[in-house]
Amino acid sequence: MIDPGFFLEIIPKLLAGLPLTLELAGSSVLLGFVLALVLALAQQGQKPFIVWPIRTFVAIFRGTPLLVQIFLIYYGLGQFRPTLQMLGLWSLFREPYWCAILALTLNTAAYGSEILRGAIRNVPRGLSEAASSLGLSRVLTLRLVVLPLALRQALPAYSNEIILMVKGTSLASIITLTEVTGIAQELIAQTYRAMEVFIAAGAIYLVLNFLIVRALALLEARLTPDRVRS
Repeated sequence: MIDPGFFLEIIPKLLAGLPLTLELAGSSVLLGFVLALVLALAQQGQKPFIVWPIRTFVAIFRGTPLLVQIFLIYYGLGQFRPTLQMLGLWSLFREPYWCAILALTLNTAAYGSEILRGAIRNVPRGLSEAASSLGLSRVLTLRLVVLPLALRQALPAYSNEIILMVKGTSLASIITLTEVTGIAQELIAQTYRAMEVFIAAGAIYLVLNFLIVRALALLEARLTPDRVRS
């Protein structure tokens, strides 16, 4: 039988892992967005030696589970320790925190680049031609016309990717990071009450994602008021 008092006892303990969850999600989403934008812009050209390596990267990270990617980065790169030490990168890759950030960033960058690439290509070509006729350079046209419209169009799809990243941070517990799921596993090992612990952890993720969804909905309403009214 579920004990309400037990929930009151474990929820504060689970909330202690929330800052790390937010840190992992926020860092990976921010870094992943920057990388995704670079990859999306690079694919707008027609140079195969640029486009095909990016598409290969995207296919690999979209086609393999995030769990496998975390394992490969954390455990797999350890096999190249001498090389990483020579490059001065071993102190970075031996830490589970940075390995989790790298895996999450690359994963969301792969998905995000496809979202942004499609949004950029959906911007009417006539707008770019009109900007060019007014004397704007390609860079200014991209910055002032194409990207603002593309980002507005991409926001609903990218919102889903942000939610997936928040939930994806739970996989960081497999490499010893004590975010919400990691603490939940420790509590289960101590109390043997898996149902209650996972219900409480799930409730925390549910509330967190609800708040994020509402914040993104408000942002979308502010950026595209005409679409919201319609």
